[in-house]
Amino acid sequence: MWILRLGLFGEFLGHGVFALQGKEGWFKYFEPFGITDPSMMTSLLLIVGIMDITLAILILVKPLRPAILWMAFWGLWTALLRWPFGPDPVWDFFERWANWAAPLALYYLMDKKSNK
Repeated sequence: MWILRLGLFGEFLGHGVFALQGKEGWFKYFEPFGITDPSMMTSLLLIVGIMDITLAILILVKPLRPAILWMAFWGLWTALLRWPFGPDPVWDFFERWANWAAPLALYYLMDKKSNK
C-alpha cells in the first residue's frame, strides 16, 4: 500500500505544481467547455493545483477513502479530457490509465485490509 501511496503522492504533487504554474499546455482542455479566457484558465488551474497538492499530502499523512475515490474520479476525468473530450489521440487517454487505476487499487487494498 505504501508504494501506491508514494506513487499517488508523486503524481498529484507533480500535477499540482504544474497547475500552480499555470501550465499553458493545459489551456486547450478548457476550450471544449467554452472557457477561452487565459486569466480564467489560470484561476481554475490555481484551484486545481491547491486541490492536487492537498490530496498529495493527505495520501501520505492520512489516506481517506472518499479522497482516494475523488483521486480516481479526477484521474479518469483528466484522462478523458485528452480523449474523447479533448484534441489528443486516444493513446493519451491510455497513457493516463494509471492516474485513475492506482487510486482504485489503493482503495481496494484498504477495503480488503479493513474487512479482515
